[in-house]
Amino acid sequence: MIGVGIIGAGDFGAAHARAIREVDGIRLVAACRGDATALAAFTAEYGGKGYADWRELLEDSRVDAVVIAAPHALHAEMAIGAARAGKHILLEKPMARTAAECDAINAAVAQSGVKLMVAHLLHFSKPCMAAKKVIEAGKIGRPLIASSWMIKLWMEHNRRDWHLRNATGGGMLMTAGIHALDRLVWLMDDEVISVSAMLGAKFHQQEADDTSMLALRFKYGGLGQVQSVGYRNGAVGFAMDLVCERGTLQIDMDRGTKIGRDTVWADLPDSFEPAWMHNAVKREWAALRDAIVDDKPVPVTGAYGRNLIGIIEAAYASDKSRREETIADAG
Repeated sequence: MIGVGIIGAGDFGAAHARAIREVDGIRLVAACRGDATALAAFTAEYGGKGYADWRELLEDSRVDAVVIAAPHALHAEMAIGAARAGKHILLEKPMARTAAECDAINAAVAQSGVKLMVAHLLHFSKPCMAAKKVIEAGKIGRPLIASSWMIKLWMEHNRRDWHLRNATGGGMLMTAGIHALDRLVWLMDDEVISVSAMLGAKFHQQEADDTSMLALRFKYGGLGQVQSVGYRNGAVGFAMDLVCERGTLQIDMDRGTKIGRDTVWADLPDSFEPAWMHNAVKREWAALRDAIVDDKPVPVTGAYGRNLIGIIEAAYASDKSRREETIADAG
């Protein structure tokens, strides 16, 4: 039985706790949060020993693996600390604030020999898994053009001051829009070589972006665009269009995936499920469990997580330069 510690026992820490109790072979043994009252309520509901300091949680011998669901600015220090403590890691997105921080995490993981998986949960969601299966089967040829968007309420109940500042890894693109970017990069399955981007705070008075539009150029000729919008008032849009050589795919996280051929749309089998997010988190944990127990490769590596942060860094640079920016070498 793999003992799990949750570092960051907040809203999404609770999502992980609910998933963990439904996955065989793992159990929650510890949780960490600075707010003592909130931590006591968390452990009362989900179990585990409560820690005010994440470093003390890492000293708990019952903890074999941790999920890091803390503010973005803390990801690098916590992940490096977990690796050095010999704990396997499920690291919430974004992997870190910068590519350099990602490199430091990956170096620590390589040195310690623990498993690291970056929690890009769309890789474990049925709509995206169904699309990936069709692409890999070659049924509609190679993806050439893609458009992916995340349009949602920005000022949710769990929004914090650090979300609004650049230095702490805030902004809509890093916080939520990265899902749309991840989905596009994963399904296009090609290297992004350059980015042209426009970012800004269009709906709120804040330093970090609540809106961004990215145009991506891929190594083998593909083109992609990403919209990341945190509106003041509206309704959610979280979908994607993918145009391949011999057909099209339309992905909607709340309705499933359709395939288009010969001017007709058809539902892809097994591409929709209620509570898709909860089930995707469960699959994440099952994948990490299997990687630990059977020494299997993790589905979402630190190198992949680092790649997405490199793309976002290039997007920031493009917004400032007002030019298309190449992606820095992953090293």
